[in-house]
Amino acid sequence: MDHKETLDSLLHEERVFRPLPQMLIEAGVNPQDLRAARELAEVDLCSYWEEAAEELDWFKKWEQVCDISDAPNYRWFSGARCNIVYNALDRHIETVNKNRLALIWEGEPGDSRQYTYYELYRAVNRFANGLKALGVGKGDRVVLYMPQLPETVIAMLACARIGAVHSMVFSGFSARLLRERVREVDPRVVVTVDGFYRNGQVIRLKEEVDRALLDDPAQNLESVVVVHRANVDVNMDSARDCWYEDLVRHERPHAPAEIMAADDPLFIMHTSGTTGKPKGLVHSHGGYMVGVHRTFKWVFDLKPTDIFWCSADPGWITGHSYLVYGPLLAGTTTVMYEGHSLYPQADRLWNIVSKYGVTIFYTSPTQIRTLMRFGHRYPEQHDLSSLRILGAVGEPFNTEAWLWMYENIGKGQCPVLDTWWQTETGMIMISPLPVSVLKPGSVTRPLPGIDADVVDAEGNPVPDGKGGLLVIKKPWPAMFSDVIGDREEVMAHYWKRIPGMFYAGDVARKDEDGYFWIQGRADDVLNISGHRIGTAEVECALTKHPQVAEAAVVGVVDKIKGQVAKAYVTLNHGFVESDDLHRELKEQVRRELGPIVIVRSIEFRDELPKTSSGKIKRTELG
Repeated sequence: MDHKETLDSLLHEERVFRPLPQMLIEAGVNPQDLRAARELAEVDLCSYWEEAAEELDWFKKWEQVCDISDAPNYRWFSGARCNIVYNALDRHIETVNKNRLALIWEGEPGDSRQYTYYELYRAVNRFANGLKALGVGKGDRVVLYMPQLPETVIAMLACARIGAVHSMVFSGFSARLLRERVREVDPRVVVTVDGFYRNGQVIRLKEEVDRALLDDPAQNLESVVVVHRANVDVNMDSARDCWYEDLVRHERPHAPAEIMAADDPLFIMHTSGTTGKPKGLVHSHGGYMVGVHRTFKWVFDLKPTDIFWCSADPGWITGHSYLVYGPLLAGTTTVMYEGHSLYPQADRLWNIVSKYGVTIFYTSPTQIRTLMRFGHRYPEQHDLSSLRILGAVGEPFNTEAWLWMYENIGKGQCPVLDTWWQTETGMIMISPLPVSVLKPGSVTRPLPGIDADVVDAEGNPVPDGKGGLLVIKKPWPAMFSDVIGDREEVMAHYWKRIPGMFYAGDVARKDEDGYFWIQGRADDVLNISGHRIGTAEVECALTKHPQVAEAAVVGVVDKIKGQVAKAYVTLNHGFVESDDLHRELKEQVRRELGPIVIVRSIEFRDELPKTSSGKIKRTELG
């Protein structure tokens, strides 16, 4: 097949992928179960989520599953008493899971540590007691400025265990951004690390903390706890700073789990801020616990032998829900890696999959597109046969990257599950299951208990195939429960823009099978001659070209058409810019999306600017 024929086949990719027979036979949730769950949720939403809640342990059962009396301030499992850490640790050490591996951690230099559930339980209890010794109690806030370390997981769980509220600040953020978060959250304690390894460098995180706290920005801040990692010299304020190791050394390995109301706060998580000032959203113990547990088990078809790896950083909601809490609630083994995916070369992730026998790998489209640039030789150097399920989250997953992952990582034997959810939702909302029929580029259908739709600005459903606004019409348990700051303004943004519906801020469309296709953010939309075109659609068309690794599209002013598109493109390894490639890419967009979509110019770059969560920063382009 010549180059043009290859290009033509990619442009008209309409393949459908059906589950393998063995997957259907072994599925914990088969198509019939899924259909029955959808029917139950449509008829009686509360009964569906009550059934999910009964899989977990509660100190006191709920009086009401979902209180809608003050909508949209929904309250889940009113009157119930629980603790998410009791379900993530205590209930497992009373079973055969006690000596099962809970956490496998690998550092960038190649060092590693492993914790059984019992070992993790004892480590969490020691730090919980250490936090109590520092004066931290129920309702207090703790800021965690941490990379991917076991102590990060331990700190999250220790806070939740004693009823404190943790607020993670991504370790890639600057001192200025940390300072802003500390001022807003006003913690009693900050937990950080001396330094950590990233792409062969030592990142000195304690120095950033010192810069952030120069003028005492937090009224209640009393202590900074520092984990030894890179063994670099740091300044320690004797009145404020203490070493993690010194704090926990003499603490008892037993600490009771605080009895929490279901709607007591668990953590504060800020939105990514790509569309304005980040909003501090609060998730609570009960509803979050139920939503994350159910979706983790169902979407990833969990088996007793699974080794689960979510490559997300714990500084983001994906890391909270499906690196830490989801796997531990389910009693499985979770993998964590400290460093860069390209260090020391572009096979690091595949080396980890092979070394630990990872069975489920959950990552981002950006990560896959980054690795695609190096071709298939690196995956071929490692035994990836342990994998049985692949997944992605965070942004629209273009068809070419989906197919590359399916063919080169899963070897055509693993379903690729493209999932949609947000910081605001707390849990996966729209996703296939391993038994679903897959369409590359589609997140398929909403999960049971999720009433999603695509509507116009007035809330009216749009016809199949037409773009519109993605909304959620009914409450779900892992939804954020409170806001740090101006609650009324934030709630109005999500719930009053289209009255009675949760406004997700994404543009999407549904096809004739009810499958959802995420097209990008609502504010990432081109208006060309009155036609609204998602930038993600144009980017997807560009990345279908075999030479393109990534693409970003912005709108530029046109006197006649209002807007036209300008594209920024990075190429796969070994390819270079040419006039022929310019023409091919413009023609590709035209053929893929129609003549209405005009790409005025294409600029080739070595890399595209991204937020710390891996999203392209279009505001820095153009």
